[in-house]
Amino acid sequence: MFDRIAKRYDLLNRILSLGIDRSWRKRLVAKAPRNAAHIVDLATGTGDVLLAFENHYPGTPTLSGYDLSAGMVAEGVKKCQRLGSRANLMIGDAANIPVANDEADIVSMSFGIRNVPDVSKVLDDIHRILKPGGSVLILEFTMPKLWLLSWGYKVYFRHVLPFVGGLISGDRHAYTYLNRTVEDFADKEAFLQLMTDANFKNTQATSLTFGIASLYYGQK
Repeated sequence: MFDRIAKRYDLLNRILSLGIDRSWRKRLVAKAPRNAAHIVDLATGTGDVLLAFENHYPGTPTLSGYDLSAGMVAEGVKKCQRLGSRANLMIGDAANIPVANDEADIVSMSFGIRNVPDVSKVLDDIHRILKPGGSVLILEFTMPKLWLLSWGYKVYFRHVLPFVGGLISGDRHAYTYLNRTVEDFADKEAFLQLMTDANFKNTQATSLTFGIASLYYGQK
């Protein structure tokens, strides 16, 4: 599915989020420690998070991105080459990350954790590859708590987003799938518990844009 929408993915992210996705990535990057030597981004898509890290921390020597979609990785590689980025995008599974134990200073994942078959397995593998004291930062959609905002959010996700996404990408199913995964995913408290169960410490969740997304943080 992601292969099919790869060529229009960046454009649709900007349109459907009204450009807010950029500010969310800036919040993620700003939360990260500054002394990272190796940053790993999972479900990296076309590499936007790694590019944000590179812009914010130009001295970081190793930027590794992994995604299961060959189409998304191919688009990301072309974008990184066009921008002169040092980020290295590769095909890889977030549940079996091809990185050695205690290797990464930061592991990030944006809007991908709700798509994995086993969230706990992914969190365990993130914990495995992080150095002691390393940080995990996860961006994900959440359902707003306020009734009126939640109602409007559901209308947008169930009707507006599939229509616009399908019109531009030619794949309405992909954008119908999106709203289902968001509504079915764990709430903040449940996800923080999963992080604690995976032995992350100092866990916290920050609501973004009236609660329509959350930034999760933890340390090994």
